[in-house]
Amino acid sequence: MKINYTLNKSFKKNIYKSKFFYPLLHNPFNKKDLIEGIKVILSKQITMSNKTRNFEKLFKKKIKVKNSLMVNSGSSANLLAMQCLINPYRKKRLKKGDEVLIPALCWSTSLWPIVQSGLKPVFVDINISDLNINLNDLEKKITKKTKAIMIVHVLSNSTDMDKLMKLKKKYDLIIIEDTCESLGSKYKKKYLGTFGDFSTFSFYYSHQITSGEGGMVCCKEKSNYEIMKSLRSHGWSRGLTDEKKISKTFKKIDSKFIFYNSGFNLRPTDITAAIGSNQFKRLDKFSAIRSYNRSKIINSIKKDPRWNNQIIFIKSRKYIKPSWFGFPFYLNSKLQISKSTFIKRLEKLGIETRPIISGNFTNQPSAKKYELIKKNQKFKNADFINDHGLFVGLHTEKISNKTLKVFKNSIFMALNNP
Repeated sequence: MKINYTLNKSFKKNIYKSKFFYPLLHNPFNKKDLIEGIKVILSKQITMSNKTRNFEKLFKKKIKVKNSLMVNSGSSANLLAMQCLINPYRKKRLKKGDEVLIPALCWSTSLWPIVQSGLKPVFVDINISDLNINLNDLEKKITKKTKAIMIVHVLSNSTDMDKLMKLKKKYDLIIIEDTCESLGSKYKKKYLGTFGDFSTFSFYYSHQITSGEGGMVCCKEKSNYEIMKSLRSHGWSRGLTDEKKISKTFKKIDSKFIFYNSGFNLRPTDITAAIGSNQFKRLDKFSAIRSYNRSKIINSIKKDPRWNNQIIFIKSRKYIKPSWFGFPFYLNSKLQISKSTFIKRLEKLGIETRPIISGNFTNQPSAKKYELIKKNQKFKNADFINDHGLFVGLHTEKISNKTLKVFKNSIFMALNNP
C-alpha cells in the first residue's frame, strides 16, 4: 500500500510541545513510524491481528526469549505474569498469602498486581550505587512463605544476576523480571529479561522504544504462555494450541465463544504493534545515541572548574551493558541544598526532572492505606534515593554543543545560586 503523505517540516517540534528547554523526552517518532500506523488504520484491521503477531516474533528473535505476548502496557504485562502464577490451570499455582519479594524502589504497577492476585508483597531495600535490589537484604527476608521475586531492573541497570540466580535455585523461587525500564540492556552479553521465569517490558512514550502505549510479557514455559494468551483476551480459547480439543469437549458452545479461563482485555491494537515494530528495529541506534549523550554530559560537567562532586552519577553495574533512556543521579548529601530546592531551580532554568521511579514506594499513601508495611520497617537506601535522587532525559538525537553548554550551566546555577 502506497501512501502519498507529506509531513510538515515542523512536525517534530509541534507534535510534542514542552515548556522546557530540555524536556524529559523529545518526540521519538519518525515519519515511517506514523506511516506504518496510518497504513493499519486504512487497512481497517485495527484490532490485534497479524501486525501484533509479527512484532511478537521480531521481539522473540532479537531478545532471545522462548515465548512473547504483546499487551497494551507494561503494567498489563506485570498483571498477566502475576495472574498466571495463581491460575488454576497452572500445575504449581501460588496460593493466597504466599509472599513475593519486591524492591522498595519500584513502580506502582510492579507492586499492585501482586496484591491484586491475593499475594503478599514483602519489600526489600536497594543498593544506592545501582538503584537495584539489595541481595543481602533479600536473602534475609526469605521465609517458608516466599515463593517468588519481582525484580525491577531500574533505569537500564540491574542487580548481580549471577547471585540472584543462585538464590533462585537455593530457595526454589520463581523470578519475574520487570524490565520495563531496561529494554536492550545486557548482563554478560545476555539481555535482561531472559534470566527469570517471566519477564515484562514497556513501550510507553518515554521508554527505550515506544508504540505510544504497549508492552510485552515473556516466559520460558509454553504452558504459562498458553495461560497468559487466554487471560489476555477475555479468557476465551481462541488461538490456543488446544483450541480444537477444547471445542470438541464443549460441543454445545459456539467454538468462537468458549470462555475457557478467567480473563481481561489486555490486547494491543495492530496500530501500536506496527509502530512498535518499526521503533524496535532502531533500538540499538537509540541506545547508542543515548549512551553518547550521557557520556558527553558527564564529561562536560566533570571538566568544568565549578565541579566539586556536587552530584553523583549512577554508574552501570559490573558486567552490564546498559540501554539508557534516562540519566539518573543523586545530590551529594554534604550539599547545603535540598532536592526540592534544586529541582525548582533546575526546572525554572528549563530542565525537566522526575523522581527515580516513584521513589521509596513504602512512603506512598496507597502502601500505607493497604497496610503493606510492617510497623517501624525502614529502608535506609531507598529513603536516601527518595530524598536525594532524580533523573533527567536522554534524547534519541545527539546533543548539540549549544544544548550541552546551556544544560551544564543550568546544573551549576541550580546547585550554587542562593
